Amino acid sequence: IGDLLPGMRRMGLNRRTTLAQLDLTYGAGYSESTGDVHAFPVTGMPARNAYQLIHDSLKFDGDPALNCATFLTTWMEPEAEKLIVENLGKNRVDIDEYEATERVHRRCLAHLHDLWHGKSKQEATGTVVVGSSEGIMLGGLAMKWRWRQRMQAQGKDTSRPNIVFGANAQVALEKTARYFDMEARLVPVSDGSRYVLDVEKAIDMIDENTVGMFVILGSTYTGHFEDVAGMSAALDRLHRDRGWDVPIHVDGACGAMIAPFAFPDLAWDFRVPRVASISTSGHKFGLTYPGIGWVVWRSPECQPSELTFELSYLGGVEKTFTLNFSHPACFLIAQYYQFIRFGRSGFTRMVNACLYHARLLSVALEATGAFECVSDIHRPRGQFGFTEATRLASSKLFAESAMSQKSGADPSINEAYNYGQPEVAFRFSDWFIQMHPNASQEVVSTLLRVRGWIIPNYPLPPDRGSIRILRVVIRETSSEDTVNRLVRDIMWATQTMLESEVKSLGEALLRPLPPAVSTADLARDVAATHTETFDSTRRSSHWQVLLDKIGEIRAASPTTVLDKEAQKTVYQRSC
Repeated sequence: IGDLLPGMRRMGLNRRTTLAQLDLTYGAGYSESTGDVHAFPVTGMPARNAYQLIHDSLKFDGDPALNCATFLTTWMEPEAEKLIVENLGKNRVDIDEYEATERVHRRCLAHLHDLWHGKSKQEATGTVVVGSSEGIMLGGLAMKWRWRQRMQAQGKDTSRPNIVFGANAQVALEKTARYFDMEARLVPVSDGSRYVLDVEKAIDMIDENTVGMFVILGSTYTGHFEDVAGMSAALDRLHRDRGWDVPIHVDGACGAMIAPFAFPDLAWDFRVPRVASISTSGHKFGLTYPGIGWVVWRSPECQPSELTFELSYLGGVEKTFTLNFSHPACFLIAQYYQFIRFGRSGFTRMVNACLYHARLLSVALEATGAFECVSDIHRPRGQFGFTEATRLASSKLFAESAMSQKSGADPSINEAYNYGQPEVAFRFSDWFIQMHPNASQEVVSTLLRVRGWIIPNYPLPPDRGSIRILRVVIRETSSEDTVNRLVRDIMWATQTMLESEVKSLGEALLRPLPPAVSTADLARDVAATHTETFDSTRRSSHWQVLLDKIGEIRAASPTTVLDKEAQKTVYQRSC
């Protein structure tokens, strides 16, 4: 054996041990616990052992398909994945060597320029980025430089720039202000503003040092679209009255790939005169794996030339305007695949399906009586907030639209509904809290992890932070079966939480599993059960009826301890 493997002696390894390590995947003695995981490894290991070690460790992650917290794409077609693997080694910025990839880049920009109603026959001005966060930063930076040039031309001070956006903004907007030395002026949100930007309050925060505004098309918190056209009109009035020329960057992380397909009547893009730039995440509703975003400017004038660099050390003369330099080309190529694979009709079908499932989940949750939605994607257009009247109106509208014979590629199916992205933000209803003062949404969120779901429970933006909400993002991979199972498991988690009020959570979880009950059409059935106003007594009995429907009804009431100590098995007592 030594003659066959002479390298073993040169490496100074024990022949017997090394053969065992080479021949065994498990049992070879490799483990993260065998050495200091914080120190760089002294020796290596066979490839299959390294793979298996990491592969097994990552099994402790949650299931991406059941991660309802993320907006990111978690599945792509095999053909798209094949393109990604084939192009993993390409660097997007090396356009001299990868000329064909750069053509794909320009085509994607042209597609987005057209989708967002850029000027006809004008070459698109923009770039691919790592994600919408980088796009937001580039959009904010361009507005700052244009403001500074304008102020310097007038001989004015440029030391105190500020930028205005709603308090519901995600962290990338605040990073932009801090990283590029601008004062962040956060506009308070309220119930009246639907927890997003309040146009009138925003106007009050603007002065001559305001470089621009961030307007969000799809709030992370509740899914509402902010009013881009309304904000632009208010800025026009301010310009007439005070002479302050304030541009808008639209943070369309999700909404910029939803609104063009679901709500073509909504003016939010380059149709709005003050929109200077738009960013989006290709890895959200652009249907591409994480690692890609886009930023597009209205015209070359909106992108200061001083921020563009020329370089020649990669072979040819190249221009770059990104915060990041080296960038994998594979996700850019995958994005182009999605554009030509689905086209407008395919993306419209996908978005319509997501909105349908979000509305189904919303109506079903409110029909239980235990929950009310803070999001308004399922409500008739112009109706906001939860009341019995808006709940019944939403239920009626959904029932009517579900019977529609319109094509899934027809965006007019959304004309009766509020604008927004397929996101369901919900909380316990006031009635439920009154009946169960100690009820905890955090416990429900935790219990849902028992069934594999990841559903966050978090506070609304500052000024309304006392309200906590559970949030479900409906993505391309969601189906009606997904919604049916989710409705069942949310009800199960809620009932288990109620039982834990009178006994330990462990005891509540120890009860026998309910008989298997089909979840087929469950969400529709639940949505159709609560079509009139109920008093408190009828709501309580209604909840019991729904529990029976999912097989979760018990002979004993929720306030009765089901298992006496003497009736427990040894295993149950040990648990």
